[in-house]
Amino acid sequence: MNIRKARIEDLSRVAEIYVFNNRINFFPIFKDEGFSFGELQVISLVDNYFKKDEIIKNIYVFDNGVIKGFIQMNETEICKLYVDTSFQSQGIGNELIKFAMKELHADHLWALEKNSRAISFYQKHGFHLTDQKRFEEDTTEYLVRLEKNSSL
Repeated sequence: MNIRKARIEDLSRVAEIYVFNNRINFFPIFKDEGFSFGELQVISLVDNYFKKDEIIKNIYVFDNGVIKGFIQMNETEICKLYVDTSFQSQGIGNELIKFAMKELHADHLWALEKNSRAISFYQKHGFHLTDQKRFEEDTTEYLVRLEKNSSL
């Protein structure tokens, strides 16, 4: 299997994948140049977020010689699942989510309501939308809760 726990030396690559996915997927929704191209930087993300003990211990990377994607968990919640934009549609996200469900017992997550591509991906993997919504912190955009179908 190509999925393993992240190590400290992986974090710049993990942050790079996160930054570029964020800019591509979320800048068109939020249109916040200051955040997307100012605050959201690889080095500060590594230093101020990913290096925290409770974060790094819950990150798993897809690594087949090159880290191509990662998943971050919080107990049984999928917090982040990103695949480098250069390697999308190659089954990497599929492997990450299957790993999370089987090995880490992933059973729920929150997704941006306007991120229909992500919602569709999770639905294809046995998650369904619930009636729960909440605002994304400091925005007017909603997050929706998805839960794993109990029959899976």
